Amino acid sequence: MLDNRESLPPGTLLGGYRILDTIGKGGFSLIYLAQVEDTGDEAVIKEFMPQKIARRNQRGWLVPMEPKHAEDLLRGRKLFFQEVKALASLKHPNIVRVLAFFLANQTAYLVMPNERGRNLGVYIHERKGGLSTTFILDVFLPILDALALLHKRSMLHLDVKPGNIHLRYGDGRSRQPLLLDLGAVHPLSRGRARGGQVITAGYSPLEQYYRGGNVGPWTDVYAVGASLRTCMDGSAPPTAIERHQKDTLVPATSALKDRYPAYLLEAVDWAMAMDPAKRPQDARELLSALARQVGNLPQTGFSDLVGARPERAPTDQP
Repeated sequence: MLDNRESLPPGTLLGGYRILDTIGKGGFSLIYLAQVEDTGDEAVIKEFMPQKIARRNQRGWLVPMEPKHAEDLLRGRKLFFQEVKALASLKHPNIVRVLAFFLANQTAYLVMPNERGRNLGVYIHERKGGLSTTFILDVFLPILDALALLHKRSMLHLDVKPGNIHLRYGDGRSRQPLLLDLGAVHPLSRGRARGGQVITAGYSPLEQYYRGGNVGPWTDVYAVGASLRTCMDGSAPPTAIERHQKDTLVPATSALKDRYPAYLLEAVDWAMAMDPAKRPQDARELLSALARQVGNLPQTGFSDLVGARPERAPTDQP
């Protein structure tokens, strides 16, 4: 008998994929490692399973925790469809790919490749911060490029953080970042969205906390700045609420001036400005500013910045 948020057991067959193990749990989903029945290849399956409003019945189907949650469950499933639609439309080497999408057990499943590697958030914790300039740029230039594509398509990620960046293995290096979890992806309407969606302490700026907040591409930029600062400090910055009440965060240009180049620290402080108008207005603006400092790249269009990499040898190897 399956109940509440209990994972589907190993061996369960779903749409041509056999569950091997549960490898992750989030507030709105369960993540499984699976095997393609026809080929034996591994894949990752994300099951829509919201923690507070849904449970499994005896047949393993998704049902509302209580009748009053039925409407919220339908709305949540629509948002899950939105994630799939967004992912499928974004063809970028640093955005997770959609292999398949299907309905079963009164819920929905998103299938993605199983990308070997490790999580940036875990790596930062293990290293206690202090990641090298080369490593940071090698990760965040492609991530900014991926975000620039989202912003160009009038979409926001709204949950950028080290835990949503995966470092893939390849060519003997773990330096092929992948932007994960587009579950919070939000379409812009006439250039802006409302706050009050997903909140991650330390990474969400002030406007994201309030339903009437002026959320836009600059909101993702703040999260990138906070993620960069975490790579340096080893822990998340204070929350935007704490900073709004009393900002005790020492600017990176002062706190870390002996460890990182001035242009990178200035970019972090610029991205983490409390006033949205004082930040880079989208990922491309921040990417362009950083890219001009790396290998003296020319100031060209969006597509020319894809895949930009520092020319120095890496010093960090996860």
